Amino acid sequence: MLTMPEIIERDPQHYVAVRLRVVIPFAEEVDPAFDELFDAFSMAGVAPNGVEFIKFNLVDMPRLEIEAGMTTDAGIALSGRLIQGTLPGGRYVRMTYTGSYEGLYDATAMLVGWAKEKGLRWDSTRTEAGEHFACRLEVHENNPSIEPDPSKLVTTLLFKLDDV
Repeated sequence: MLTMPEIIERDPQHYVAVRLRVVIPFAEEVDPAFDELFDAFSMAGVAPNGVEFIKFNLVDMPRLEIEAGMTTDAGIALSGRLIQGTLPGGRYVRMTYTGSYEGLYDATAMLVGWAKEKGLRWDSTRTEAGEHFACRLEVHENNPSIEPDPSKLVTTLLFKLDDV
């Protein structure tokens, strides 16, 4: 199930993440990255109560550079593969998908097609290495460790729009 896309304003948010270079399918690499992230929160004595996401920095199908992250204002010691950053504020397109993660590829294609039809442009640049996004997120509203029924997983897609 999909919601209709809508344009929203978002404030900047600080985050901590693990950056990965992956090839689709990449599920096997993401779970250990989130484990590393949650371990860092635990060692810092901080409850992981922010927004859990996968940020797509570079798309050169089927190769990707992604970040498995969590928003936070807390101080988390960076070690290993951990990085920190800020999700930029601005105008975004938001659409929510309910279903198994396997359906996210098609949901994303629908969102991209909708935006193209509306004449919207992402805040991104295309180079020989692929398309670099200012902020393209899959926000996990729940996850399989909490919701074992894949048909009930909720993912919000957030793509930053070009300011022009």
